[in-house]
Amino acid sequence: MAGDGIPDAPFCEIRAVVDVSPYNFTTIYRGGNMAKSKFIYTCNQCGFESTKWNGKCPSCGAWNSFEEDVADSTPAGRYTSAQSLPDLSEKILELEAIGVDDDVRYDTGIGELNRVLGGGLVKGSLVLLGGEPGIGKSTILLQICQFLGEEHSVLYVSGEESARQIKLRAQRLGVDTENLYILTATDAEAVAETIASCNPDIAIIDSIQTMSISRITSSPGSLTQVRECTNLFMYTAKNQEIPLIIVGHVNKDGAIAGPKVMEHIVDTVLYFEGERHQSYRLLRAVKNRFGSTNEIGVFEMADRGLREVENPSQMLLSGRPHNVSGTCVACVMEGTRPVLAEVQALAAKTSYSAPRRMVTGFDFNRLNIIIAVLEKRLGIFMGSLDVYLNIVGGFRLDEPAADLPVAMALYSGIMDKQIDEELIAFGEIGLGGEIRSVSHASQRIREAERMGFRKCIVPKQSMKGINAEDYDIEIIPVSTLKQAFGNVK
Repeated sequence: MAGDGIPDAPFCEIRAVVDVSPYNFTTIYRGGNMAKSKFIYTCNQCGFESTKWNGKCPSCGAWNSFEEDVADSTPAGRYTSAQSLPDLSEKILELEAIGVDDDVRYDTGIGELNRVLGGGLVKGSLVLLGGEPGIGKSTILLQICQFLGEEHSVLYVSGEESARQIKLRAQRLGVDTENLYILTATDAEAVAETIASCNPDIAIIDSIQTMSISRITSSPGSLTQVRECTNLFMYTAKNQEIPLIIVGHVNKDGAIAGPKVMEHIVDTVLYFEGERHQSYRLLRAVKNRFGSTNEIGVFEMADRGLREVENPSQMLLSGRPHNVSGTCVACVMEGTRPVLAEVQALAAKTSYSAPRRMVTGFDFNRLNIIIAVLEKRLGIFMGSLDVYLNIVGGFRLDEPAADLPVAMALYSGIMDKQIDEELIAFGEIGLGGEIRSVSHASQRIREAERMGFRKCIVPKQSMKGINAEDYDIEIIPVSTLKQAFGNVK
């Protein structure tokens, strides 16, 4: 061995493992005192870890979801025997012995936010708030500090702004409470220890992507750091019985940046939605262990922060055009609240070999199904027409009850016939051209009546248990698309 120029190493075995993947040409040497690979690849959807890059995650099946990360060199602690395991028998509690205080929620002072949260902030809960940059995440959190600070102490931890910058924003928003405390730090362990020692009533972390644990070698914002920091804050919130709100950035796809397991750890996931060039914002609950996930909150961005919109139907219907074809009003349910929205459709002769289909605020595939039903069941050919569909106000209609107003707007635009301005419609369309029933029909009719509409087209099957004489609005039950289009003059 010495004559070959290789030092004697009787206990060192060297094996070369070559990864022939076209994206990863590396050689890993194992054995003796040789160092192992410093990098791992983590799926940003489920958190699955692999020593090599994969095009498809073997755990969740997501494509191109692996990101390179630095492997944690700190060995995890292990128990050597069963006797060293902690005894948790003393912590076992009977369900009847667990006390629940009446004041289990904190009122945020913003009715729309309370609605989405299910009534307010729950003690010991971990809330994740995500949204596009500049959508208003930090603004609404600083606004609720003004109301919460009247009776509770609030610790605002920022890793993105300095204390002076937060002070300037607080002055612009009119936040001057004495119970608001500012901490600028990025060490997650130090922040958790500070929260445990100071014991504030509410804590806010802005944002989770700036926090890091020094023992983990990966950079702040990486999948490992985000996951472990979220776990750390979860334990802090549960042990201290402190409601903790963390802000999360979003990636280019609109999802919260970080592993999907982070959303499983927290109790509530809130998304801020809205167009950058519009003043209205929608707050939607994607996950909520303490309330419904169907509720939404509507806000308007003003000079002094976000302002509640208590009547979103009036906001979405403001500025409706008069005596114009291709427009119809829909009524959808957002949780327990009916919301009216205007549907606009435009059909024009195409100049391309394949007609264009452009949609804003509605499911693209659902529009194609509605167009196919109109062509097959009613003989309305659209193969030579470009179709444009828009939901006014940046609102999105995901409920099947929006099918009928979309079809009526398309029919009105193609035939150039006007729909009565005082008419509203809702109903699901089947592939046979039938109008199927939807839930909460009476609440939708009441909302249309309150907003001043005089005619309401409803599915005939939804009339069970509804007496038309109890309403001051004309109810028109229909069972097919042909009957619904008969009301377009």
